[in-house]
Formats: sequence, structure tokens, C-alpha cells
Amino acid sequence: MGISEPRHVERHQKEISSIRDFVFGFGDGINTSLGIVAGVGGADVSSNIIILAAIVAMFTGAKAMAVQNYLAVKAQTQLLHSEIEREKWEMENVPEAERQEIEDVYRAKGFSGNELEGIVNKITSDKKVWLDTMLTEELKLNLEIIGSPLKSAFRMFGSFLVGGILPIIPYFFAHGYVPLLVAIATSLSASFVIGAVKSRLANLSIIRGGLEMAGLGTGIALLGFGIGSELANIGILKL
Repeated sequence: MGISEPRHVERHQKEISSIRDFVFGFGDGINTSLGIVAGVGGADVSSNIIILAAIVAMFTGAKAMAVQNYLAVKAQTQLLHSEIEREKWEMENVPEAERQEIEDVYRAKGFSGNELEGIVNKITSDKKVWLDTMLTEELKLNLEIIGSPLKSAFRMFGSFLVGGILPIIPYFFAHGYVPLLVAIATSLSASFVIGAVKSRLANLSIIRGGLEMAGLGTGIALLGFGIGSELANIGILKL
């Protein structure tokens, strides 16, 4: 009796898809709001105006990101379904050609002779396994990672709002440059964490990813503040 090889369980791809939506939505939300509060705050206007401008931009950005994510995931889903239907048709109408493709795939992996024939027979004896193998091995399509377009859109919308509200909160409790400094500090900390998570998902340096994301947030704040201050100095904004 053979000893079965321990199964290596990787993180579920749908879980990664959910984390990806949250990470990108949260990161975009916090940077968008930080840019707004820094830019409008640089014009030395009241906190009420800063809050209003940032909240409007936050909801507008969240809606735009959700729609874009919905359309992107829907397009991926449609592509996957199209490929599935094409492979099903070929399996029914040109099975020998499809069987040959399976054989070619596993021959390229180093199998040959009776071992190769056994693998091909095993795979092609079950149409679901056969179809899944064609999609993953031949077309390199991931059957799990895409997910639901609607769920992806809602995740993006919600995470954008969660990130977007953080730089706005200090302006409910203080005025002047103090809430801006608090917003920048909060955003930098959160951006570092988000950047680290993004890098972890991509198997890259966590520290480098965190610093890059935090640096981007700082750049947005400084750029926004500089634009707002300049507009105020030349008299375009006097509120």
C-alpha cells in the first residue's frame, strides 16, 4: 500500500482576491483623502470646508473605483466563461486533438511511456478534471482568483471609504495645521501597513513595500499642500 504524499495547502485564491480588493481600495482611499485635506487645508480654509470637500471626493472616488473593479472582474469572468465553452466544444467535437494536448503538456513535464499514457487516460476519463486541466495547464487560467464582480465592487467601495475617512477624522476635533499633521501621521502609518501587505501578497520585501506606499502618501500630501498654498497666495482661493 503506497504512502500518499502530504498535501500542500496554499492560501485560497478567492481569499487573496478579497485581500487584494481591500488593500487597493483602502490604499487609494486614504491617499485620495489625504491629498484633498492637504490641498484644501493648504489654502487655509475652515475645517468645515475641508471636511465637505474630502467627503465628497471620498464618495466620488469610492464609486468610481467600485465601478472600475466591477467592469474589470466582469470582463475577466466573461473571458473565462468563453474559454470554458470553447474547451467544452472541442472536447465534444475534437476529443483526440484535446487528448493530444493533454499528452503534450505532461510529456513536457517529463512523463513518458506507460506512465504518461496512464496520466492521460486518468485525466480524460473525467470530463470535469479534463476541462480543469485544459484551462489551468494549457491556457494558464486560474479558476478561483476572479470571484464575483458585484462582491468585488462592494469590497472596493467599502475599503475605499474605510481608508478615505481616516485623514478626515482629525478635522472634526481640531482646526488649523494640527489636524493636517495628525492626518499625515495617521495616513503614513496606515499606508506603511498597506504597502507591507501588498508586498507580502506579491512575495516582495515588506519593508520596501511599506516605505514606498508611505512615501507615496507623503508625496501626495506635500503636493496637495503646495498647490493649495500657492492658490491661496495668488488670491484664487480666499475662503
